[in-house]
Amino acid sequence: RLHVTLAEYDYYKYHPMEEIVSWMSAMVNDYPDVVTMMDYGRTVENRTISLLKVGVQTPGKKKKAVWMDCGIHAREWIAPAFCQYFVSQILQSYKSDSLMKQMMENMDFYVTPVFNVDGYVYSWKDNTTRLWRKNRSPGPAGCSCYGTDLNRNFDANWGTIGVSSDCCSNIYCGSAPMSEPETQFLTYFVGSRKEDFLCYLTIHSYGQLLLVPYGHPNFTASNYNELMEVGLGAAQAVEKVHGMKYRVGSSPDILYPNSGSSRDWAHLQGIPLSYTFELRDNGTFGFKLPEDQIQASCEEAYSGALHIITYAHHKTFSCAVSTTASTCTMITLMLMLGL
Repeated sequence: RLHVTLAEYDYYKYHPMEEIVSWMSAMVNDYPDVVTMMDYGRTVENRTISLLKVGVQTPGKKKKAVWMDCGIHAREWIAPAFCQYFVSQILQSYKSDSLMKQMMENMDFYVTPVFNVDGYVYSWKDNTTRLWRKNRSPGPAGCSCYGTDLNRNFDANWGTIGVSSDCCSNIYCGSAPMSEPETQFLTYFVGSRKEDFLCYLTIHSYGQLLLVPYGHPNFTASNYNELMEVGLGAAQAVEKVHGMKYRVGSSPDILYPNSGSSRDWAHLQGIPLSYTFELRDNGTFGFKLPEDQIQASCEEAYSGALHIITYAHHKTFSCAVSTTASTCTMITLMLMLGL
């Protein structure tokens, strides 16, 4: 197995799957008290789906959790780059940054750098496969095409809008909701801990968007106003870093309607702050974002993600210790406005 040393790991390059797996092991070796690696599923082609669980161990304390996954769509290479950057940043900062330390004592971060492992490996094969999106499951009988769009396969208004029943389509939603093993493993892992998760962040490219539930235009999230306020605060945080503008809204409002997304599924499970990040750019390079933009893209998205996570943390943990409902409302309002 390939061995990676963290001292020379380049976060501003795209890495093939075997290097990312080695990086995950190196993270566990270098930060054994706060990082564990969990294998939580197998792909169609029998590869392991793994995450890093990052948090300060606090025996006897019931912790909350943050979910982040990258690389549900194979060709969106900036997404796994961001997940790796995110983990490296929270680990570098928690010892010196009292807020990050507090968040890591109260919450565990579950980060999957590459969710669609088969698709990602396939997108690295050669120039002809670079823009592969789906997983690698064989099509149904009579179809010679491969792959289901995993982000149309979740049990959330499945198969109703923004999908295709043609197995050769890039937005083929599968033969049934949760037909794919990858989807099944994620929903089991998150679903069995759903009351722990405060937020669910799924990272994509491209378009510079923060998408809130729901993808179906007939449904609005019960906490839509909160999602928008926090999302707009995150977009402001993004813009402060490199002046890059992110738009915020539901998918039908600012992108296109869709159904069966992991973001919508997570919100239906009761995870209140569920967002899709669409990272750089706006289409100049699209999925082939040059490596010289990885650093800036990660820095700004980190700032945006941190805004949402900090809000979720403070709302839960400041309100838990505050005496009155009105104090809690005040804290929440200040957080939304980024005060």
